[in-house]
Amino acid sequence: MGILEGKNILVAGVTLDTSIGFHTARIAQQEGATVLVSNFGRAMSLTRRVIRKLDPEPVLLEVDVTNEEHLAGLESALREHVDRLDGVVHAIAFANPETALGGGFLSTPWPDVSTALQVSAYSLASLTMACKPLFGETAAVVGFDFDATVAWPVYDWMGVAKAALESTSRYLARYLGPDGVRVNLVSAGPLDTLAKKAIPGSDQFNGLWADRAPLGWDAKDITPAAKAAVALLSDWFPKTTGEMIHVDGGMQKMGA
Repeated sequence: MGILEGKNILVAGVTLDTSIGFHTARIAQQEGATVLVSNFGRAMSLTRRVIRKLDPEPVLLEVDVTNEEHLAGLESALREHVDRLDGVVHAIAFANPETALGGGFLSTPWPDVSTALQVSAYSLASLTMACKPLFGETAAVVGFDFDATVAWPVYDWMGVAKAALESTSRYLARYLGPDGVRVNLVSAGPLDTLAKKAIPGSDQFNGLWADRAPLGWDAKDITPAAKAAVALLSDWFPKTTGEMIHVDGGMQKMGA
């Protein structure tokens, strides 16, 4: 019996088979969960193709986290397929690579900053609250982070958005804890996902991790981060909330 046996899990943000959401969905299924996935817009066609690689093929829902109608209708859309939700995986982030990433931090216009914050941070709260009516006595919410305690080159406004994500997760943990909802983040090292490849100059992170992570780091291996997310979705962390679990080969704890 897997550690997610009998649980219903929504994984928001599955686009390609290199995405952290895809691998979290894959391992969650292996551990016994019934998985539903979401995406929106033009990315839906990519998601439809990639989820055929999962067994069984999960239900696909269209959810644009910036669309209030989508969020308002999510409860009823989920109830067509499951009677409750035991976990939510937030694998969503976006910042305009032309203006908000790559070194142009000082000249990024507010509309692009606002988009980065809404999609990458506020959506953790809005998605969680849209799903909350389906939560039972306990539920787990897991998001994905990239260490925002320092200023990384070229990461720019996504770094600010990740800092907001970290704070959002803590406040959700505070306010939803009395309802039995745990909220945690997995802070992963650099992974060669579509999102990372959209960041100009982001390949420099791979070399940095290769040199300094004591356990080593393979940016193409998404499984360690996905396994951590699945563990947090399980009942094995019943009193853990508001935490960031670092899955980065030990890099975060190393000096120069």
